[in-house]
Amino acid sequence: MKRSHAYGVALALGGGVCLSMAGVLLRHIESADGWQILFYRSISFFITLLMILCFKYRRQTWYAFKATGLKGVAGAVILALGSVAYVYAILLTTVANAVFIIGAAPLVTALLAWVLFKELIGVWGLLAMIAAFGGIALMFLDGMSTGGWLGHLIALLVVLSFAFYLLIIRDCRNIDMLPATCLAGIVAAVLSFFMATDLAININDLVISILLGAVQFTLGFMLLTIAARYIAASEVALFSLSEALLAPIWVWLLVDEVPSRLTIIGCGIVFVSVVCYGLIAIRRERLRMNLVYNVE
Repeated sequence: MKRSHAYGVALALGGGVCLSMAGVLLRHIESADGWQILFYRSISFFITLLMILCFKYRRQTWYAFKATGLKGVAGAVILALGSVAYVYAILLTTVANAVFIIGAAPLVTALLAWVLFKELIGVWGLLAMIAAFGGIALMFLDGMSTGGWLGHLIALLVVLSFAFYLLIIRDCRNIDMLPATCLAGIVAAVLSFFMATDLAININDLVISILLGAVQFTLGFMLLTIAARYIAASEVALFSLSEALLAPIWVWLLVDEVPSRLTIIGCGIVFVSVVCYGLIAIRRERLRMNLVYNVE
């Protein structure tokens, strides 16, 4: 493994580890509701990322935002809605159910690319999708008996928002879309400001909300974004599955949240399906790169 490739893998794994902490942090919230958490999380995320962008672009920061155009604005709104749904998905169902449903985002992205852009999926990719959706169906079945079905439904909205955002990012390969990601923070903050009945929360909940935005969310996405410079997008998606693996472990160890047997089976099916699809996508991408290299 080349050093740069190993570096990219380490960054993707690190990004997944950071993102995996959301569940256990949210479980330590004492009294704040979803909109209150989202307001402080989004504000801290926006300020932190804006500082990073100002350091990177300095006097050109405004032009970096302007360069994203209408697609950047659309991506920001979509990502903001996804971040809102993400918090509520974890609040309304088990962490395991939420993160493994959200973990199916690469498959849904490929499905949307097939529907919208007629991109080929392949037989094995299609089988992986069918299996993953079967696993999600098992989790929904479990949710119908335990009352977590609404959280599962909201988690599906997260998947759709992330999938559409990834398609926008891919369509703007030559543009730094990190400003659009930053803009999503202020969009979510404004939405939360109008939806929250009261923004007064205790110190514990305020600290956790700020950690979620300024550290957990920002650092996670930053590491994944940098990782994409060193390894293929399909590899980033695969190695960032460390989030889905670790998130249920944190809440099991630290808050004693144990998923049901049906949830474990469904999560296992989704995980294996996404891993198999990721390996197929990596192989396909390497074959394409080798073909391009040989032609040149």
